[in-house]
Amino acid sequence: MTIEHASMRTVRKPWGKNDLRPWNEIHDDPDAVGEIWFQRKSQDVADPELLLKLLFTSQPLSIQVHPDDDYAHKMGQPHGKTEAWYILDAEPDAAVAVGLTREIGPDELRRAIEDGSIADLVQWHPVRAGEVIFIPAGTIHAIGPGLVLAEIQQRSDTTFRLFDYGRKRELHVEDGVAVAHAGPPEAQPKPHRLGPSRTVLIANPFFVLERVTLEPDTTRVLNAPGETWILGLDGDATLGPTHVAVGEAVFLDHERCTISAGEGGLTALCAYLGPEAHPDLLEMPDATVIDLAARRAGAPNSHPGGKAGASSRITEVPL
Repeated sequence: MTIEHASMRTVRKPWGKNDLRPWNEIHDDPDAVGEIWFQRKSQDVADPELLLKLLFTSQPLSIQVHPDDDYAHKMGQPHGKTEAWYILDAEPDAAVAVGLTREIGPDELRRAIEDGSIADLVQWHPVRAGEVIFIPAGTIHAIGPGLVLAEIQQRSDTTFRLFDYGRKRELHVEDGVAVAHAGPPEAQPKPHRLGPSRTVLIANPFFVLERVTLEPDTTRVLNAPGETWILGLDGDATLGPTHVAVGEAVFLDHERCTISAGEGGLTALCAYLGPEAHPDLLEMPDATVIDLAARRAGAPNSHPGGKAGASSRITEVPL
């Protein structure tokens, strides 16, 4: 049983941003930050199966594709990479690319990667805050500039670049052709409500992603069905012995605790291992409920107003 406030790992990228507010207190930074990774506090524990990130884009990212589990295993990697994006903020005309505009064969895809014409084949979609995009392994995709998004993914960093806007990094032609579904994407899953506080955004064999909304001063019992991540989007709450506010994350594993929203309520993403939504993720408390986690450590004060706060547990990854 585990519940802990996640630490943050800063990844600097030339396509990132210098001001991450309100999702993080980094601002006026001379080196652009592209990603914030949430991770376990201790380096002596096994890596979770899922990776939760925030991405900040001022330039387009490469057009790329990820392998599925079978292909990853052939490479000696434990996981492929299926992922989903939740749009936190989008400038006017911000867009993402998912799939191609038409079906093409392996030879045409290979030529399109080699001569750069794949940039004219990807299917761009305008996006706005609150939308969710599902990217199964094998889907050719890209993220445009002017976006802040939360990403939940299988824990893998295997990426095959197909086009990189002249950045001179290596392209992965043969691997990309081998794993890509070179055609229009399948229809995006439709979010559905699961009770007054829960909206299931994505459910697949690897993870479930929900949006959880609690009214001000509301308390529920949270049942974490194995590995679970909570990311604060608005407001704040206490979770057993810890807290979550805007831009902060909590990691839980086989944990049962109370979750109490502050005076501004709470909106959060909740991601856990798939394939199906957990029916008892949130329960009404009663007089018999004992918050064992809170008794172990004592709950700290919440963040008044749900404002984002800088973490003292931030490490950096060089470019």
